[in-house]
Amino acid sequence: MPVIVIAGGGFAGSAVARRLEKRLRPDEAEIVLLSRENFTLFTPMLPEVTAGALEVRHIVTPVRAELRHTKFILADVTEISSDRSRVTFRHVLTGLSESIDYDHLVLAVGSSTSTFGLPGVEEHAWAMKSLEDADALRNRLVWLLELADTLPPSERRKALLTIAIVGGGFTGVETAGEMVELFRSVLRFYPNVHRDDVRVALVEAGLSLLLGLPEKMGEYSQRILQRRGVDVVLGDGVASANENGLTLQSGRRIETATIVWSAGVKPSPTIARCGLPLTKRGAVITRGDMRVEKYPNVWALGDCAAIPDGEGGTFPMTAQHAIREGPHLADNIVAALRGEHTTPFTYRSLGMMASLGARRAVAQLPGNGVLTGFLAWFLWRTYYLLRLPGLDRKARVAFDWTLDLIFPRDIAELRVRAQRAAGPPPGPSTPARGAVAQDDSNR
Repeated sequence: MPVIVIAGGGFAGSAVARRLEKRLRPDEAEIVLLSRENFTLFTPMLPEVTAGALEVRHIVTPVRAELRHTKFILADVTEISSDRSRVTFRHVLTGLSESIDYDHLVLAVGSSTSTFGLPGVEEHAWAMKSLEDADALRNRLVWLLELADTLPPSERRKALLTIAIVGGGFTGVETAGEMVELFRSVLRFYPNVHRDDVRVALVEAGLSLLLGLPEKMGEYSQRILQRRGVDVVLGDGVASANENGLTLQSGRRIETATIVWSAGVKPSPTIARCGLPLTKRGAVITRGDMRVEKYPNVWALGDCAAIPDGEGGTFPMTAQHAIREGPHLADNIVAALRGEHTTPFTYRSLGMMASLGARRAVAQLPGNGVLTGFLAWFLWRTYYLLRLPGLDRKARVAFDWTLDLIFPRDIAELRVRAQRAAGPPPGPSTPARGAVAQDDSNR
């Protein structure tokens, strides 16, 4: 039987596998999914995990529960030999390497955090890309409050209670809003830490938040965040970082013990080693039907692919595109197996949304309309709740949200891997340079 290998188990990769299971007969092809995690992460809700609004496990779906006829292998892809139609991978648990020959290969390995080579960022910034990032950062925030509650007023205490978030896109804006919500919810338990002691700074090199979207969305987001106490810094990018904080391009200094990096992503470094045609940013160049140029049995989608949109550009790196690219690519593979014609991918965005905390959000509607405030927040929650895979996950998240309306957020610091010591503040458990996701996007 033909073997279809899917590299990556995120939004795009799992969408391809689900569609292939529906379209193909059991004796028509073997489907193999390689992923370094045994779950699919619902990344749009990651900031709420960091702020303690959602439980960690409630936004992940086990791959084996989603796919019934696909062979799943928990492994990292280490080498792709497109000339020999072979993929080499390393088992996550045993470390052993193995190879598999394919008739069709689907690349959905996603993206990693990009620090743009800025000095000190990789060593001192906390990424917001993976589940481990969100969980570690949440423990970090609680740790900072515990430590600050025991210290007298000082410059060190001020830096401990200052959180700098770099990047004014969706992840940065939502993280800032959720962090403010967390602090306001739990400060009652820390008698020596007052609301005015905690500072959240959002740094964006551009002149507005949510660049590339209607101007009203950025203006509203800035106004709401500032009203809630966030220091929004626009038009001033990061020059460097160290253990004591950020230095901006203007020379301004932000003294902080915690830098959250959400300023950019790049295609997974796995792609750079596969010998396929790449764009300048490192994405695989595909045709309209998502076949890789000059390699008819290799396909790519999601964050790691540059798929032409028919208007001279490429489709954006967003989750709403990835989950629609997946079924279309699967249909094209089925067509190729059956000797039929493939079709180019076409899709018009439904809009974009960002939650600002405190039951406020912004939403771009079809036709470039803009919705703000409570209605946008309600739309945000309704849409993403419906997009969660599995009824059990929907129920768990809805229950978490209900509890969040009634009770304060949990301040238990669960340091499973960290040692309890009276030393310097713990650094990022997963530095920005290591935040690689198996596809994909934040929205």
